[in-house]
Amino acid sequence: MSQTGTNWANATRLKTRQLLLLLHLSEHGSVLRAAEAASMTQPAASKLLAEMESMLGVKLFERHARGVEPTWYGQVLLRHARTALTELSRAHDEIAALRSGQMGQVAIGTVVNPGTNLVPQAIAAVKREFPDLLIRVEMDYSRPLVARLVDGQLDMVIGRILGPDGLAELDFEPLADEPHSLIARAGHPLTRRRRLEHADLLEFGWILPPPASLLRSRMDAMFLERGLRWPQNIVETSALPVITSLLRNSDLLTALPVDSIAPYTQANMLTVLPIELGVSIESFGIIRRRDHLLSPGGQRVLDQLRITARRLYAELPPPQGLRRGKAKDLGYLGED
Repeated sequence: MSQTGTNWANATRLKTRQLLLLLHLSEHGSVLRAAEAASMTQPAASKLLAEMESMLGVKLFERHARGVEPTWYGQVLLRHARTALTELSRAHDEIAALRSGQMGQVAIGTVVNPGTNLVPQAIAAVKREFPDLLIRVEMDYSRPLVARLVDGQLDMVIGRILGPDGLAELDFEPLADEPHSLIARAGHPLTRRRRLEHADLLEFGWILPPPASLLRSRMDAMFLERGLRWPQNIVETSALPVITSLLRNSDLLTALPVDSIAPYTQANMLTVLPIELGVSIESFGIIRRRDHLLSPGGQRVLDQLRITARRLYAELPPPQGLRRGKAKDLGYLGED
């Protein structure tokens, strides 16, 4: 048997108990504390670790006076161990749900804009047909959501791919781009101006996302390119409920996709000011792991997301026309 074949056979002999010990070693940095967390003796933990290293033919942890630290080999195995154990846990939960008469469960991550229209509408359509399907939704920035997707905590993400971690493992289906408009309360003083200039926007305070976000850098560029000073009156938040409440109760301004605040504009609580900000974020889309087989419930949700997206974003082609590809072939797509 070739060396590769031998290593593959050895890898399949890894036990769940050994993988759990790996996670404890990484978390505690000590064989003694990891053994205690795994409910075993220190000699037993040391023996399990030695067996894994012998089986794989590499050193997984460096021993130091202050404890243990994963090697590059150890970091690779840890990443896959987390995914494997998460998948086993979710399989257990899904089987339990099926035994109790439910259809199973699906975990979705979404960024703010599709999280306010696309995702809720798709879920509502699925729940009308499958009320027993448990659907979990997490809203966050793309980067942490994609990290949780790669770790197996989510089945799919509606967002953007931002960095190199896990790129080779992901598929991306673009849905729509995301132009941002200038948003203020109804009756804001700027609504009385016949013609708005970018310099007029400095008279008022701004609600801005945190400095690490791409939207913040795009806003920075907008002011810089027009030779304008940076606003001094700032509130930093990315929480949409906080943003809409602040807008309704002050003369603050912000940049948001119009779709994300549609209920407020329809109720005449917020308004879109007539100026082209020149701020847009690249396409968001459906991100999935290429090697992850969705449950029947997960596939239903994915299908409905595509159907709902074609209705909301009229420019989309039919499902078979959706541009699909490995994330590494599509490049980086921006940030929330």
